[in-house]
Amino acid sequence: MRVVIAEDSVLLREGLTRLLTDRGHEVVAGVGDGVALIKTITELADRGELPDVVVADVRMPPTHTDEGVRAAVQLRKAHPGLGVLVLSQYVEERYATELLADSSRGVGYLLKDRVAEVREFVDAVVRVAQGGTALDPEVVAQLLGRSRKQDVLAALTPREREVLGLMAEGRTNSAIARQLVVSDGAVEKHVSNIFLKLGLAQSDGDHRRVLAVLTYLNS
Repeated sequence: MRVVIAEDSVLLREGLTRLLTDRGHEVVAGVGDGVALIKTITELADRGELPDVVVADVRMPPTHTDEGVRAAVQLRKAHPGLGVLVLSQYVEERYATELLADSSRGVGYLLKDRVAEVREFVDAVVRVAQGGTALDPEVVAQLLGRSRKQDVLAALTPREREVLGLMAEGRTNSAIARQLVVSDGAVEKHVSNIFLKLGLAQSDGDHRRVLAVLTYLNS
């Protein structure tokens, strides 16, 4: 896996680099602001060396507001195959929604505290690089919480809501079954019911999993 890291804290940037390289991945560049990130990705793409994934802080210089996520959204539009995982100190619902709005594949939004859980963090980076989704449980909780207020979840049972929350974190059916201590068949039934109740027609399974989450975001 080839990675570009965008983080203005040199210590954190070097720490992320070490985490990934120690596990056999290649960090091809590290930058400290959104402008440098876009310039680096553009240069790599022009050489036919587009990385698999970008790991970027939401807030970067010069204003430390939304430079990172703005750069991420711009890069996803220019390079749809590029995975983007953004890191944030706090759950910022608007940024998560904006990042997920245009495309449902190769997207991640994690809180920085999650980096301390090394295995989960690296797994999330790999999942996003491979076109999957990785959403922090706290991000999912806030997004689904907003949806509940809008009655989007009215048709789902409590267990189906729980399954959907775990789906949104990027977990497979088997992982959900282990988490809830139920059979794989039971999870498959819940997932099918979720798709049915949300009006998601039968198509590619992975795509529908993400659309189930996007249904809430766009409601």
